[in-house]
Amino acid sequence: MIYEPIWGAIIAWYLFLAGLGGGAFATAVFVRYRHPDCKRLMRVGRLIAPIVVIIGLCLLMFDAAAGFAHPLRFALLLTNFGSVMTWGVVFLAVFVVVALIVLVLDLMKREVPMWLDCVGLVMGLCVAIYTGCLLGVCQGFPLWNSALLPILFLVSAVSTGMAAVLLVGVFYAPDEFNEVVVMKKFHFWLPVIEFVLVAALLFITAFNPSPAGWESVMSLVAGNWAVAFWLLFVIVGLVLPTILECWMLWLAKHEFETSRTGQMISALSDAGVLVGGFMLRLLIVSAAVPITIIQPWML
Repeated sequence: MIYEPIWGAIIAWYLFLAGLGGGAFATAVFVRYRHPDCKRLMRVGRLIAPIVVIIGLCLLMFDAAAGFAHPLRFALLLTNFGSVMTWGVVFLAVFVVVALIVLVLDLMKREVPMWLDCVGLVMGLCVAIYTGCLLGVCQGFPLWNSALLPILFLVSAVSTGMAAVLLVGVFYAPDEFNEVVVMKKFHFWLPVIEFVLVAALLFITAFNPSPAGWESVMSLVAGNWAVAFWLLFVIVGLVLPTILECWMLWLAKHEFETSRTGQMISALSDAGVLVGGFMLRLLIVSAAVPITIIQPWML
């Protein structure tokens, strides 16, 4: 029997956009705390957060064949609080409502209460972690069933959220983009941490007692998904952003870093992070091989 994955690119997009939204909101809160004068950049994060999550939810409903035909079925997810999906619905619902309220207040140029930002921050981080837990509870897939996966998805969510805000900000608010040096330095380390977590995840999975773990890792590093893994995820998504940001933040002169050319180089780095963030989800979803279960009557 040939294994055909039940989840594909649509679910990968959903996981990516949900994490990105949570990370974008967290970035807006970070800007408010550390760079309070960068109002436009803060607004970018608040604008991105609810929009991408809502798009992701629409993709999820589309992937669930009866999602649009019988949307009330999703209400059944609120009946089992022992399920990760139920908690995911709660986190997503609260986050979207809070993020929309914050966005409306911002667009009306009214002060957003700090407690509301804190609630959105917590819910956004919960959404990012939930996307990893959604896969992590699937015990039949060694690549998914790891405590590292929620942590990896959380780091990646914050990284892609910051990258999205910075990428839009370099065009929408270039002056403020030059001011958020602290945020850029914080963001620099996230792909490095992500690389370490991915390496640890693959190492642990490869030595899983089931051959499925080894097969999953081999399909990533030397099999069907090797080109996408090494080129689009490792090089474009991790190595290139790290090199470019290291150059801009610590090696380049301040005049060049803040010039339009320097900004475009940073924008290229942020675009690479977004590519890598999506490829991470797509590869994790697509390359996972299930454990083979042999029924006694099959012997």
